Amino acid sequence: MRTSIYEILKQRILVLDGAMGTMLQRNQFEEADFRGERFKDFPHPLKGNNDLLSITQPEAVKAVHRAYFEAGADIVETNTFSGTTIGMADYHMEDLVYELNYQSAKIAREVADEFTDKPRFVAGSIGPTNRTASMSPDVNDPGYRAVTFDDLRMAYRQQVEALIDGGADLLLVETIFDTLNAKAALFAIEEVKEERQSDIPVMVSGTITDASGRTLSGQTVEAFLISIAHIPLLSVGFNCALGADQLKPYLKRLGQHTQLNISAHPNAGLPNAFGQYDQTPEEMQALIREYLNENLVNIIGGCCGTTPEHIRAIAQVAAEFKPRTESSIQSSVARL
Repeated sequence: MRTSIYEILKQRILVLDGAMGTMLQRNQFEEADFRGERFKDFPHPLKGNNDLLSITQPEAVKAVHRAYFEAGADIVETNTFSGTTIGMADYHMEDLVYELNYQSAKIAREVADEFTDKPRFVAGSIGPTNRTASMSPDVNDPGYRAVTFDDLRMAYRQQVEALIDGGADLLLVETIFDTLNAKAALFAIEEVKEERQSDIPVMVSGTITDASGRTLSGQTVEAFLISIAHIPLLSVGFNCALGADQLKPYLKRLGQHTQLNISAHPNAGLPNAFGQYDQTPEEMQALIREYLNENLVNIIGGCCGTTPEHIRAIAQVAAEFKPRTESSIQSSVARL
């Protein structure tokens, strides 16, 4: 039986992996690479469908997982950020969703099992989809919705079942810009857990989109937390959109209102004029050290622009600190 992640989190800060897309882009895959032999005659373009690479280029995906584990990550995320029927509709591959998620979890699990020095975990990555349930995409029809709660629930349910079947140790509902989408994902997860009598841990990670301190659908940190507080969670946190420096005040606010484990996987700074991320591993490490000095997190990793070099630097500094605990929360609040 694998060591409980709940127990490990009481002992040390866990390190999450970095960006999957950043690493896969290094291969400079072309259309033929995305297609592979199996999909060489598929009637629609497939370039850019990174989730498909778990089937057509599994060794490349395995290499990314392996690099992050070698850098010191305790948890890697499956290559399934867009792995719902809603996301795959862009590529006309809705029928492939179960296989994509199952295969992605399976290969991540295989790589995790190569490492025996300490427990390694696979997080099933559940992205936000490219539609929002809270807002209309049509400015002339505010009441219109491109997707319903039930549409999202059913899409997430299929993804969750496949991730669990493939060997995921936990589920990560991440990059949440619309909490209603996330609530559909969490509802689907709870349905599957109840039916299977499963207690698979669940992480939730929202996205603060800009200096307004709100999600894209308009929620503050506190409102976001209240919206998901009814679900038993392993952790709650934020990722993407902002670099570690910009994300810090929102993690502080989150910590003042919850005793849950807190996660963060910020970008490698803000993108430059060409959409690239310039923050070095050393620069990011210094910012993460500030998080740890202030007892802000229990799980720390990287999002857009981060590489195994960034995760190695983060893992090194994380090893120097104790995790955020109930007593450290009380001490931090007392200093406010």
